[in-house]
Amino acid sequence: MDPIPVVVKHQGKRYDVELDPTSNGETFKFQLYSLTGVEPERQKILVKGGQLKDDTDLGKLNVKAGHTFMMMGTPSAEGLAALERPKEPVKFLEDMSEAEAAQSEGAIPAGLQNLGNTCYMNSTLQALRAIPELQAELATYTPSTSSGSSALGGASSSLGDLGQFGLGGLGSSTDLTASLRDLFKQMSETQEGFPPLVFLNSLRQAFPQFAQRAREGQGYAQQDAEEAWSQIVSQLRQKLKVKEEVKEESETKTKEVSFVDHYMAGKFESVMECDDPEAKEKGEEPVKSEEVFLKLNCHIGPETNHLRDGLVAGLKESIEKNSEALGRSTNYTKTSRIARLPKYLTVHFVRFDWKRGAQKKAKIMRKVTFPHELDVIEYCTDDLKKMLVPIRDKIRDIRKEEEDVERAKKRQKRMREGQENDVETERATKGKGPASEKESAKDKKTTANGAKADGDTEMADVEYKTDAQIEAERAESILAAKKELLGLVDPKLAADVDANQSGLYELRGVITHQGASADSGHYTAYVKKAGRKNPQTGKMGEEDGKWWWFNDEKVSEVDAEKIEMLSGGGQSHAALVLLYRAVPLPTVEEEKAKEPEKA
Repeated sequence: MDPIPVVVKHQGKRYDVELDPTSNGETFKFQLYSLTGVEPERQKILVKGGQLKDDTDLGKLNVKAGHTFMMMGTPSAEGLAALERPKEPVKFLEDMSEAEAAQSEGAIPAGLQNLGNTCYMNSTLQALRAIPELQAELATYTPSTSSGSSALGGASSSLGDLGQFGLGGLGSSTDLTASLRDLFKQMSETQEGFPPLVFLNSLRQAFPQFAQRAREGQGYAQQDAEEAWSQIVSQLRQKLKVKEEVKEESETKTKEVSFVDHYMAGKFESVMECDDPEAKEKGEEPVKSEEVFLKLNCHIGPETNHLRDGLVAGLKESIEKNSEALGRSTNYTKTSRIARLPKYLTVHFVRFDWKRGAQKKAKIMRKVTFPHELDVIEYCTDDLKKMLVPIRDKIRDIRKEEEDVERAKKRQKRMREGQENDVETERATKGKGPASEKESAKDKKTTANGAKADGDTEMADVEYKTDAQIEAERAESILAAKKELLGLVDPKLAADVDANQSGLYELRGVITHQGASADSGHYTAYVKKAGRKNPQTGKMGEEDGKWWWFNDEKVSEVDAEKIEMLSGGGQSHAALVLLYRAVPLPTVEEEKAKEPEKA
Protein backbone atom coordinates (compact mmCIF):
# COMPACT_ATOMS: atom_id res chain seq x y z
CA MET A 1 0.00 0.00 0.00
CA ASP A 2 1.21 3.50 -0.83
CA PRO A 3 2.06 5.97 1.97
CA ILE A 4 -0.73 8.40 2.87
CA PRO A 5 0.12 12.11 3.27
CA VAL A 6 -1.27 13.34 6.62
CA VAL A 7 -0.85 16.38 8.86
CA VAL A 8 0.26 16.34 12.50
CA LYS A 9 -0.32 19.41 14.67
CA HIS A 10 1.84 19.85 17.75
CA GLN A 11 2.26 22.97 19.89
CA GLY A 12 1.06 25.30 17.15
CA LYS A 13 3.25 23.76 14.47
CA ARG A 14 2.14 21.76 11.46
CA TYR A 15 4.10 18.75 10.19
CA ASP A 16 3.52 17.01 6.86
CA VAL A 17 4.07 13.30 7.39
CA GLU A 18 3.72 10.23 5.19
CA LEU A 19 1.83 7.53 7.09
CA ASP A 20 2.63 3.93 6.16
CA PRO A 21 -0.66 1.96 6.46
CA THR A 22 1.28 -1.32 6.64
CA SER A 23 3.08 -0.30 9.85
CA ASN A 24 1.98 0.21 13.46
CA GLY A 25 1.60 3.06 15.93
CA GLU A 26 5.12 2.67 17.32
CA THR A 27 6.66 3.26 13.88
CA PHE A 28 4.53 6.38 13.41
CA LYS A 29 5.64 7.71 16.80
CA PHE A 30 9.29 7.30 15.87
CA GLN A 31 8.60 9.29 12.70
CA LEU A 32 7.24 12.12 14.84
CA TYR A 33 10.16 11.81 17.27
CA SER A 34 12.56 12.67 14.46
CA LEU A 35 10.50 15.78 13.70
CA THR A 36 9.47 17.05 17.15
CA GLY A 37 12.08 15.64 19.51
CA VAL A 38 9.33 14.21 21.73
CA GLU A 39 10.22 10.65 22.74
CA PRO A 40 7.66 8.02 21.65
CA GLU A 41 6.73 7.13 25.23
CA ARG A 42 5.89 10.81 25.94
CA GLN A 43 3.69 11.27 22.87
CA LYS A 44 -0.13 11.35 23.02
CA ILE A 45 -1.65 11.13 19.56
CA LEU A 46 -5.43 11.46 19.48
CA VAL A 47 -7.39 9.14 17.23
CA LYS A 48 -11.02 8.10 17.12
CA GLY A 49 -11.72 6.10 20.24
CA GLY A 50 -8.81 7.38 22.35
CA GLN A 51 -5.04 7.49 21.96
CA LEU A 52 -2.84 5.84 19.38
CA LYS A 53 -1.25 2.71 20.86
CA ASP A 54 2.11 1.22 19.88
CA ASP A 55 0.48 -1.91 18.52
CA THR A 56 -2.29 -0.11 16.60
CA ASP A 57 -2.56 -1.29 12.99
CA LEU A 58 -2.42 1.99 11.03
CA GLY A 59 -4.21 0.35 8.10
CA LYS A 60 -7.32 -0.12 10.24
CA LEU A 61 -7.63 3.59 10.99
CA ASN A 62 -9.04 4.17 7.46
CA VAL A 63 -7.11 7.43 7.22
CA LYS A 64 -7.61 9.56 4.11
CA ALA A 65 -5.07 11.87 2.51
CA GLY A 66 -4.89 15.20 4.35
CA HIS A 67 -6.20 13.77 7.64
CA THR A 68 -5.10 15.84 10.67
CA PHE A 69 -3.75 14.24 13.85
CA MET A 70 -3.43 16.14 17.13
CA MET A 71 -0.33 15.34 19.18
CA MET A 72 0.45 16.32 22.77
CA GLY A 73 3.66 15.89 24.77
CA THR A 74 6.97 17.58 25.45
CA PRO A 75 10.53 16.23 25.12
CA SER A 76 12.43 15.32 28.29
CA ALA A 77 15.52 17.23 29.36
CA GLU A 78 17.66 14.42 27.92
CA GLY A 79 15.71 14.63 24.68
CA LEU A 80 16.33 18.35 24.38
CA ALA A 81 20.04 17.81 24.98
CA ALA A 82 20.11 15.12 22.32
CA LEU A 83 18.67 17.60 19.79
CA GLU A 84 21.56 20.02 20.27
CA ARG A 85 24.15 20.18 17.54
CA PRO A 86 27.08 17.93 18.53
CA LYS A 87 30.26 19.77 19.48
CA GLU A 88 32.31 17.46 17.28
CA PRO A 89 31.42 16.07 13.85
CA VAL A 90 29.85 12.63 13.88
CA LYS A 91 32.31 9.91 12.94
CA PHE A 92 30.98 6.60 11.65
CA LEU A 93 32.31 3.29 12.93
CA GLU A 94 33.66 2.21 9.56
CA ASP A 95 35.77 5.39 9.43
CA MET A 96 37.32 4.86 12.87
CA SER A 97 40.68 3.35 13.67
CA GLU A 98 40.77 0.26 15.89
CA ALA A 99 41.68 2.42 18.91
CA GLU A 100 38.86 4.91 18.21
CA ALA A 101 36.33 2.10 17.82
CA ALA A 102 37.47 0.53 21.11
CA GLN A 103 36.98 3.85 22.93
CA SER A 104 33.60 4.67 21.40
CA GLU A 105 30.39 4.53 23.43
CA GLY A 106 29.03 1.05 23.97
CA ALA A 107 32.17 -0.66 22.72
CA ILE A 108 32.83 -4.16 24.00
CA PRO A 109 35.98 -4.07 26.20
CA ALA A 110 39.01 -6.17 25.34
CA GLY A 111 39.41 -9.67 26.70
CA LEU A 112 42.74 -11.33 27.53
CA GLN A 113 44.10 -14.43 25.86
CA ASN A 114 44.86 -17.45 28.03
CA LEU A 115 48.59 -18.11 27.72
CA GLY A 116 48.46 -21.48 29.47
CA ASN A 117 46.64 -21.66 32.83
CA THR A 118 46.66 -17.85 33.12
CA CYS A 119 42.91 -17.38 33.66
CA TYR A 120 43.70 -16.54 37.32
CA MET A 121 45.73 -13.53 36.13
CA ASN A 122 43.29 -12.50 33.39
CA SER A 123 40.32 -12.35 35.76
CA THR A 124 42.35 -10.44 38.34
CA LEU A 125 43.44 -7.83 35.79
CA GLN A 126 39.90 -7.31 34.50
CA ALA A 127 38.62 -6.72 38.05
CA LEU A 128 41.45 -4.25 38.79
CA ARG A 129 40.67 -2.43 35.56
CA ALA A 130 37.20 -1.74 37.00
CA ILE A 131 38.84 0.98 39.13
CA PRO A 132 38.91 4.08 36.88
CA GLU A 133 41.17 6.00 39.27
CA LEU A 134 43.75 3.25 38.90
CA GLN A 135 43.70 3.53 35.13
CA ALA A 136 44.09 7.31 35.35
CA GLU A 137 47.05 7.17 37.77
CA LEU A 138 48.79 4.40 35.85
CA ALA A 139 48.60 6.51 32.69
CA THR A 140 50.87 9.11 34.36
CA TYR A 141 53.22 6.63 36.01
CA THR A 142 56.92 6.97 35.21
CA PRO A 143 59.34 4.24 36.38
CA SER A 144 62.21 5.28 38.58
CA THR A 145 65.69 5.44 37.04
CA SER A 146 66.67 2.31 38.95
CA SER A 147 63.93 0.19 37.36
CA GLY A 148 64.61 -2.39 34.72
CA SER A 149 63.06 -0.29 31.99
CA SER A 150 65.69 2.39 32.34
CA ALA A 151 68.44 -0.18 32.34
CA LEU A 152 67.37 -1.09 28.82
CA GLY A 153 67.88 2.48 27.74
CA GLY A 154 66.14 3.35 24.50
CA ALA A 155 65.44 -0.24 23.54
CA SER A 156 61.80 -0.03 24.54
CA SER A 157 61.10 2.86 22.18
CA SER A 158 62.34 0.84 19.24
CA LEU A 159 59.91 -1.93 20.08
CA GLY A 160 56.80 0.24 19.81
CA ASP A 161 55.58 -1.57 16.69
CA LEU A 162 55.33 -4.79 18.68
CA GLY A 163 52.48 -3.39 20.79
CA GLN A 164 49.92 -5.22 18.70
CA PHE A 165 51.51 -8.49 19.84
CA GLY A 166 51.61 -7.53 23.51
CA LEU A 167 55.33 -6.81 23.32
CA GLY A 168 55.21 -3.02 23.22
CA GLY A 169 56.22 -2.79 26.88
CA LEU A 170 59.26 -5.04 26.81
CA GLY A 171 61.36 -2.15 28.03
CA SER A 172 59.40 -2.06 31.28
CA SER A 173 59.10 -5.81 31.71
CA THR A 174 61.01 -5.78 34.99
CA ASP A 175 58.70 -3.11 36.45
CA LEU A 176 55.31 -4.68 37.20
CA THR A 177 53.59 -1.31 37.58
CA ALA A 178 54.90 -0.04 34.23
CA SER A 179 53.87 -3.31 32.58
CA LEU A 180 50.35 -2.88 33.99
CA ARG A 181 50.28 0.69 32.69
CA ASP A 182 51.22 -0.47 29.20
CA LEU A 183 48.80 -3.38 29.27
CA PHE A 184 45.81 -1.24 30.25
CA LYS A 185 46.68 1.24 27.51
CA GLN A 186 46.91 -1.53 24.92
CA MET A 187 43.60 -3.01 26.10
CA SER A 188 41.92 0.38 25.68
CA GLU A 189 42.89 0.42 22.00
CA THR A 190 41.37 -2.88 20.88
CA GLN A 191 38.24 -4.99 21.18
CA GLU A 192 40.06 -8.22 20.40
CA GLY A 193 41.42 -10.76 22.87
CA PHE A 194 44.82 -9.32 23.83
CA PRO A 195 47.89 -11.46 24.74
CA PRO A 196 49.30 -10.14 28.08
CA LEU A 197 52.79 -11.54 27.43
CA VAL A 198 54.84 -8.72 28.90
CA PHE A 199 52.79 -8.40 32.07
CA LEU A 200 52.89 -12.17 32.62
CA ASN A 201 56.68 -12.06 32.30
CA SER A 202 56.84 -9.18 34.81
CA LEU A 203 54.58 -11.02 37.25
CA ARG A 204 56.71 -14.17 37.14
CA GLN A 205 59.92 -12.18 37.59
CA ALA A 206 58.51 -10.28 40.55
CA PHE A 207 56.86 -13.33 42.12
CA PRO A 208 58.47 -16.66 41.06
CA GLN A 209 55.55 -18.62 42.56
CA PHE A 210 53.57 -17.80 39.41
CA ALA A 211 56.27 -19.47 37.31
CA GLN A 212 55.80 -22.88 38.91
CA ARG A 213 55.44 -25.74 36.48
CA ALA A 214 52.53 -28.17 36.52
CA ARG A 215 53.13 -31.43 38.39
CA GLU A 216 52.63 -33.38 35.21
CA GLY A 217 55.40 -31.35 33.62
CA GLN A 218 53.14 -29.94 30.94
CA GLY A 219 53.30 -26.15 31.00
CA TYR A 220 52.74 -23.86 33.96
CA ALA A 221 50.61 -24.66 37.02
CA GLN A 222 47.25 -23.05 37.75
CA GLN A 223 47.47 -20.38 40.47
CA ASP A 224 45.14 -18.71 42.98
CA ALA A 225 43.54 -15.48 41.66
CA GLU A 226 43.33 -14.02 45.18
CA GLU A 227 47.07 -14.49 45.63
CA ALA A 228 47.69 -12.79 42.28
CA TRP A 229 45.40 -9.92 43.35
CA SER A 230 47.23 -9.49 46.67
CA GLN A 231 50.70 -9.56 45.09
CA ILE A 232 49.82 -7.09 42.34
CA VAL A 233 48.20 -4.72 44.84
CA SER A 234 51.25 -4.97 47.11
CA GLN A 235 53.48 -3.89 44.19
CA LEU A 236 51.16 -1.01 43.34
CA ARG A 237 51.29 0.05 46.97
CA GLN A 238 55.03 0.42 46.76
CA LYS A 239 55.32 1.99 43.31
CA LEU A 240 52.22 4.02 42.47
CA LYS A 241 51.95 7.37 44.27
CA VAL A 242 49.27 10.06 44.32
CA LYS A 243 49.24 13.58 45.69
CA GLU A 244 47.08 14.11 48.75
CA GLU A 245 46.17 17.35 50.49
CA VAL A 246 46.62 17.31 54.26
CA LYS A 247 45.33 20.05 56.54
CA GLU A 248 47.74 21.01 59.29
CA GLU A 249 46.48 23.71 61.61
CA SER A 250 45.88 26.79 59.44
CA GLU A 251 47.49 25.60 56.21
CA THR A 252 47.00 22.83 53.67
CA LYS A 253 50.02 20.84 52.54
CA THR A 254 50.40 18.42 49.64
CA LYS A 255 52.25 15.18 50.08
CA GLU A 256 52.76 11.98 48.13
CA VAL A 257 51.05 8.84 49.39
CA SER A 258 50.55 5.36 48.02
CA PHE A 259 47.64 5.02 45.59
CA VAL A 260 46.60 1.84 47.38
CA ASP A 261 46.69 3.46 50.83
CA HIS A 262 44.61 6.35 49.51
CA TYR A 263 41.91 4.40 47.64
CA MET A 264 42.04 0.75 48.70
CA ALA A 265 43.35 0.52 52.28
CA GLY A 266 41.36 0.59 55.49
CA LYS A 267 42.46 0.70 59.12
CA PHE A 268 41.73 -1.69 61.97
CA GLU A 269 41.72 -0.89 65.66
CA SER A 270 42.30 -4.19 67.44
CA VAL A 271 42.26 -5.48 70.99
CA MET A 272 44.06 -8.71 71.99
CA GLU A 273 43.01 -10.25 75.28
CA CYS A 274 43.90 -13.51 77.03
CA ASP A 275 41.07 -16.03 77.14
CA ASP A 276 42.20 -17.29 80.56
CA PRO A 277 40.62 -15.18 83.37
CA GLU A 278 43.65 -15.90 85.54
CA ALA A 279 45.78 -13.63 83.35
CA LYS A 280 43.44 -10.70 83.99
CA GLU A 281 43.46 -11.45 87.72
CA LYS A 282 47.25 -11.24 87.67
CA GLY A 283 47.09 -7.79 86.08
CA GLU A 284 47.62 -8.57 82.39
CA GLU A 285 46.04 -5.75 80.36
CA PRO A 286 44.49 -6.13 76.89
CA VAL A 287 46.84 -5.01 74.11
CA LYS A 288 45.47 -2.37 71.72
CA SER A 289 46.91 -1.84 68.24
CA GLU A 290 46.25 -0.27 64.85
CA GLU A 291 46.99 -1.83 61.49
CA VAL A 292 46.27 -1.28 57.80
CA PHE A 293 44.19 -3.82 55.90
CA LEU A 294 43.86 -4.26 52.13
CA LYS A 295 40.96 -6.72 52.22
CA LEU A 296 38.32 -8.17 54.52
CA ASN A 297 38.26 -11.94 54.84
CA CYS A 298 34.99 -13.84 54.80
CA HIS A 299 35.68 -17.06 56.72
CA ILE A 300 33.39 -19.93 55.75
CA GLY A 301 32.30 -22.36 58.45
CA PRO A 302 29.45 -24.83 58.92
CA GLU A 303 27.07 -22.02 59.92
CA THR A 304 28.13 -19.48 57.28
CA ASN A 305 25.23 -18.68 54.93
CA HIS A 306 25.73 -15.00 54.14
CA LEU A 307 28.69 -12.68 53.66
CA ARG A 308 27.87 -11.01 56.98
CA ASP A 309 28.41 -14.27 58.88
CA GLY A 310 31.84 -14.74 57.36
CA LEU A 311 32.92 -11.13 57.95
CA VAL A 312 31.95 -11.30 61.61
CA ALA A 313 34.03 -14.48 61.92
CA GLY A 314 36.94 -12.83 60.10
CA LEU A 315 37.08 -9.95 62.60
CA LYS A 316 37.80 -12.37 65.46
CA GLU A 317 41.03 -14.29 65.47
CA SER A 318 42.23 -16.93 67.94
CA ILE A 319 45.98 -16.83 68.59
CA GLU A 320 48.16 -19.03 70.76
CA LYS A 321 51.10 -17.24 72.36
CA ASN A 322 53.07 -16.95 75.55
CA SER A 323 51.57 -15.09 78.50
CA GLU A 324 54.08 -13.34 80.75
CA ALA A 325 51.55 -13.17 83.56
CA LEU A 326 50.90 -16.91 83.44
CA GLY A 327 54.40 -17.94 82.43
CA ARG A 328 53.09 -20.31 79.79
CA SER A 329 51.54 -20.51 76.33
CA THR A 330 47.79 -19.92 76.18
CA ASN A 331 45.03 -18.77 73.84
CA TYR A 332 44.29 -15.13 73.04
CA THR A 333 41.41 -13.59 71.12
CA LYS A 334 42.10 -10.65 68.79
CA THR A 335 38.99 -8.58 68.02
CA SER A 336 39.21 -5.97 65.26
CA ARG A 337 36.96 -3.06 64.36
CA ILE A 338 37.23 -0.82 61.29
CA ALA A 339 38.43 2.72 61.98
CA ARG A 340 38.84 3.82 58.35
CA LEU A 341 36.85 2.68 55.32
CA PRO A 342 38.50 2.90 51.87
CA LYS A 343 36.73 4.01 48.72
CA TYR A 344 37.31 0.57 47.17
CA LEU A 345 36.82 -2.39 49.48
CA THR A 346 38.12 -5.86 48.61
CA VAL A 347 36.39 -8.87 50.14
CA HIS A 348 37.98 -12.33 49.98
CA PHE A 349 35.96 -15.52 50.40
CA VAL A 350 38.38 -17.90 52.14
CA ARG A 351 37.29 -20.92 50.09
CA PHE A 352 40.59 -22.80 49.78
CA ASP A 353 41.82 -24.97 52.65
CA TRP A 354 45.07 -26.94 52.64
CA LYS A 355 44.53 -30.71 52.81
CA ARG A 356 47.64 -32.44 54.12
CA GLY A 357 46.64 -35.87 52.86
CA ALA A 358 46.08 -34.71 49.29
CA GLN A 359 48.88 -32.12 49.52
CA LYS A 360 46.78 -29.48 47.79
CA LYS A 361 44.23 -26.78 48.43
CA ALA A 362 40.66 -28.08 48.53
CA LYS A 363 37.71 -25.84 47.88
CA ILE A 364 34.94 -25.17 50.42
CA MET A 365 31.83 -25.66 48.32
CA ARG A 366 29.32 -24.12 50.75
CA LYS A 367 26.88 -21.58 49.31
CA VAL A 368 27.45 -18.08 50.74
CA THR A 369 25.24 -15.25 49.45
CA PHE A 370 26.41 -11.65 49.15
CA PRO A 371 24.59 -8.33 48.53
CA HIS A 372 24.85 -5.84 45.67
CA GLU A 373 24.86 -3.13 48.35
CA LEU A 374 26.93 -3.80 51.45
CA ASP A 375 26.43 -1.98 54.76
CA VAL A 376 29.59 -2.32 56.88
CA ILE A 377 28.75 0.05 59.73
CA GLU A 378 28.26 -2.76 62.24
CA TYR A 379 31.94 -3.74 61.80
CA CYS A 380 33.20 -0.23 62.61
CA THR A 381 34.50 1.36 65.81
CA ASP A 382 32.00 3.27 67.92
CA ASP A 383 33.55 6.60 66.93
CA LEU A 384 33.25 5.87 63.23
CA LYS A 385 29.69 4.55 63.65
CA LYS A 386 28.58 7.85 65.18
CA MET A 387 29.81 9.69 62.09
CA LEU A 388 28.45 7.23 59.51
CA VAL A 389 24.96 6.34 60.80
CA PRO A 390 23.31 9.77 60.21
CA ILE A 391 24.66 9.87 56.65
CA ARG A 392 23.60 6.32 55.83
CA ASP A 393 20.11 6.91 57.21
CA LYS A 394 19.74 10.17 55.28
CA ILE A 395 20.77 8.44 52.04
CA ARG A 396 18.03 5.88 52.60
CA ASP A 397 15.50 8.63 53.34
CA ILE A 398 16.40 10.37 50.08
CA ARG A 399 16.06 7.13 48.13
CA LYS A 400 12.63 6.52 49.65
CA GLU A 401 11.56 10.05 48.78
CA GLU A 402 12.75 9.61 45.19
CA GLU A 403 10.85 6.34 44.90
CA ASP A 404 7.68 7.87 46.41
CA VAL A 405 7.81 10.82 44.00
CA GLU A 406 8.33 8.50 41.03
CA ARG A 407 5.35 6.39 42.06
CA ALA A 408 3.22 9.52 42.47
CA LYS A 409 4.31 10.75 39.06
CA LYS A 410 3.37 7.45 37.41
CA ARG A 411 0.03 7.39 39.24
CA GLN A 412 -0.68 10.97 38.11
CA LYS A 413 0.14 9.98 34.55
CA ARG A 414 -2.23 7.01 34.64
CA MET A 415 -5.04 9.17 36.04
CA ARG A 416 -4.52 11.86 33.41
CA GLU A 417 -4.40 9.34 30.57
CA GLY A 418 -7.58 7.72 31.86
CA GLN A 419 -9.32 11.10 31.95
CA GLU A 420 -8.25 11.96 28.41
CA ASN A 421 -9.44 8.57 27.18
CA ASP A 422 -12.86 9.18 28.80
CA VAL A 423 -13.17 12.56 27.05
CA GLU A 424 -12.22 11.17 23.63
CA THR A 425 -14.49 8.14 24.06
CA GLU A 426 -17.42 10.45 24.81
CA ARG A 427 -16.66 12.58 21.74
CA ALA A 428 -16.40 9.49 19.54
CA THR A 429 -19.76 8.22 20.84
CA LYS A 430 -21.37 11.54 19.88
CA GLY A 431 -19.74 11.36 16.45
CA LYS A 432 -17.60 14.47 16.88
CA GLY A 433 -14.27 12.89 15.92
CA PRO A 434 -10.87 13.86 17.36
CA ALA A 435 -10.81 17.05 19.39
CA SER A 436 -8.67 20.05 18.59
CA GLU A 437 -6.17 21.24 21.18
CA LYS A 438 -8.54 23.98 22.29
CA GLU A 439 -11.55 21.65 22.43
CA SER A 440 -9.55 18.95 24.24
CA ALA A 441 -8.45 21.41 26.92
CA LYS A 442 -12.02 22.66 27.31
CA ASP A 443 -13.39 19.11 27.56
CA LYS A 444 -10.81 18.16 30.19
CA LYS A 445 -11.69 21.23 32.26
CA THR A 446 -15.36 20.42 31.97
CA THR A 447 -14.76 16.82 33.01
CA ALA A 448 -12.59 17.88 35.93
CA ASN A 449 -15.32 20.25 37.19
CA GLY A 450 -17.99 17.65 36.61
CA ALA A 451 -20.24 20.10 34.69
CA LYS A 452 -21.65 18.31 31.64
CA ALA A 453 -24.05 19.31 28.89
CA ASP A 454 -26.71 16.88 30.04
CA GLY A 455 -27.02 18.65 33.41
CA ASP A 456 -25.26 16.15 35.66
CA THR A 457 -24.40 17.27 39.19
CA GLU A 458 -21.31 19.49 39.27
CA MET A 459 -18.35 18.07 41.18
CA ALA A 460 -15.65 19.94 43.09
CA ASP A 461 -12.70 21.27 41.08
CA VAL A 462 -9.90 18.75 40.59
CA GLU A 463 -6.56 20.05 39.32
CA TYR A 464 -3.80 17.79 38.10
CA LYS A 465 -0.19 18.88 38.16
CA THR A 466 1.74 18.94 34.95
CA ASP A 467 4.86 16.84 34.41
CA ALA A 468 6.91 20.02 34.66
CA GLN A 469 5.39 20.90 38.05
CA ILE A 470 6.01 17.41 39.39
CA GLU A 471 9.61 17.44 38.12
CA ALA A 472 10.22 20.88 39.69
CA GLU A 473 8.85 19.78 43.06
CA ARG A 474 10.85 16.59 42.92
CA ALA A 475 14.07 18.43 42.09
CA GLU A 476 13.53 21.02 44.83
CA SER A 477 12.78 18.43 47.49
CA ILE A 478 15.67 16.16 46.58
CA LEU A 479 18.07 19.10 46.31
CA ALA A 480 17.16 20.26 49.82
CA ALA A 481 17.62 16.74 51.19
CA LYS A 482 21.03 16.37 49.55
CA LYS A 483 22.19 19.70 50.94
CA GLU A 484 21.10 18.50 54.36
CA LEU A 485 23.02 15.27 53.74
CA LEU A 486 26.23 17.18 52.99
CA GLY A 487 25.78 19.11 56.22
CA LEU A 488 25.78 15.87 58.18
CA VAL A 489 29.32 14.91 57.14
CA ASP A 490 31.66 15.26 60.09
CA PRO A 491 34.63 17.58 59.33
CA LYS A 492 37.04 14.85 60.41
CA LEU A 493 35.43 12.43 57.96
CA ALA A 494 35.31 15.04 55.19
CA ALA A 495 39.03 15.69 55.59
CA ASP A 496 39.81 12.09 54.63
CA VAL A 497 39.35 12.58 50.91
CA ASP A 498 38.15 9.50 48.98
CA ALA A 499 37.36 7.51 52.13
CA ASN A 500 33.87 6.00 52.43
CA GLN A 501 31.66 8.57 54.18
CA SER A 502 28.40 6.60 54.39
CA GLY A 503 29.34 3.03 55.33
CA LEU A 504 27.55 1.81 52.20
CA TYR A 505 29.22 0.04 49.27
CA GLU A 506 27.98 -0.98 45.82
CA LEU A 507 29.29 -4.09 44.07
CA ARG A 508 31.47 -3.36 41.03
CA GLY A 509 33.45 -6.53 40.33
CA VAL A 510 33.50 -10.27 41.07
CA ILE A 511 36.26 -12.82 40.48
CA THR A 512 34.88 -16.35 40.34
CA HIS A 513 36.34 -19.85 40.49
CA GLN A 514 34.91 -23.01 38.97
CA GLY A 515 36.24 -26.38 40.13
CA ALA A 516 37.21 -28.29 43.25
CA SER A 517 40.67 -26.87 44.13
CA ALA A 518 42.92 -23.87 43.57
CA ASP A 519 45.31 -26.07 41.57
CA SER A 520 42.69 -26.73 38.92
CA GLY A 521 39.44 -25.29 37.62
CA HIS A 522 38.83 -22.01 35.85
CA TYR A 523 38.66 -18.32 36.83
CA THR A 524 36.50 -15.62 35.25
CA ALA A 525 35.57 -12.03 36.17
CA TYR A 526 32.37 -9.99 36.17
CA VAL A 527 32.53 -6.19 36.02
CA LYS A 528 29.54 -3.87 36.21
CA LYS A 529 29.02 -1.70 33.14
CA ALA A 530 29.52 2.01 33.69
CA GLY A 531 26.99 4.54 32.40
CA ARG A 532 27.59 6.14 29.04
CA LYS A 533 29.29 9.51 28.90
CA ASN A 534 27.16 12.43 27.67
CA PRO A 535 29.16 14.08 24.86
CA GLN A 536 27.53 17.47 25.58
CA THR A 537 27.95 17.65 29.37
CA GLY A 538 30.79 15.18 29.86
CA LYS A 539 28.85 13.56 32.72
CA MET A 540 28.28 9.84 33.08
CA GLY A 541 24.70 8.73 32.51
CA GLU A 542 22.70 6.23 34.48
CA GLU A 543 23.81 2.61 34.39
CA ASP A 544 21.63 -0.01 32.75
CA GLY A 545 22.29 -2.65 35.40
CA LYS A 546 24.16 -4.94 32.99
CA TRP A 547 27.53 -6.61 33.61
CA TRP A 548 30.47 -7.62 31.45
CA TRP A 549 31.55 -11.24 31.83
CA PHE A 550 35.25 -11.73 31.07
CA ASN A 551 36.03 -15.37 30.27
CA ASP A 552 39.61 -14.95 29.05
CA GLU A 553 39.36 -13.51 25.52
CA LYS A 554 35.59 -14.01 25.39
CA VAL A 555 33.60 -11.00 26.60
CA SER A 556 29.81 -11.00 26.83
CA GLU A 557 27.06 -8.94 28.41
CA VAL A 558 24.95 -10.52 31.18
CA ASP A 559 22.04 -9.42 33.38
CA ALA A 560 22.38 -8.64 37.08
CA GLU A 561 20.48 -11.86 37.84
CA LYS A 562 23.60 -13.75 36.74
CA ILE A 563 25.51 -12.30 39.71
CA GLU A 564 22.95 -13.83 42.07
CA MET A 565 24.07 -17.27 40.84
CA LEU A 566 27.69 -16.82 41.95
CA SER A 567 27.17 -17.73 45.61
CA GLY A 568 28.65 -21.20 45.25
CA GLY A 569 27.17 -24.44 46.50
CA GLY A 570 29.06 -26.82 44.22
CA GLN A 571 31.75 -26.85 41.57
CA SER A 572 30.01 -24.18 39.50
CA HIS A 573 31.33 -20.62 39.39
CA ALA A 574 31.54 -19.22 42.93
CA ALA A 575 32.65 -15.75 44.02
CA LEU A 576 36.20 -15.66 45.35
CA VAL A 577 36.96 -11.93 45.39
CA LEU A 578 34.44 -9.08 45.53
CA LEU A 579 35.27 -5.48 44.67
CA TYR A 580 32.98 -2.89 46.26
CA ARG A 581 32.96 0.88 45.70
CA ALA A 582 31.75 3.43 48.23
CA VAL A 583 28.29 4.80 47.46
CA PRO A 584 29.11 8.37 46.33
CA LEU A 585 27.78 11.44 48.10
CA PRO A 586 26.72 14.53 46.12
CA THR A 587 29.38 17.21 45.89
CA VAL A 588 28.90 20.88 46.75
CA GLU A 589 29.63 21.84 43.13
CA GLU A 590 26.98 19.43 41.81
CA GLU A 591 24.31 20.75 44.15
CA LYS A 592 25.13 24.40 43.41
CA ALA A 593 24.79 23.67 39.69
CA LYS A 594 21.30 22.29 40.29
CA GLU A 595 20.05 25.38 42.12
CA PRO A 596 17.44 27.37 40.13
CA GLU A 597 18.51 30.83 38.99
CA LYS A 598 17.20 33.64 41.19
CA ALA A 599 15.33 36.46 39.53
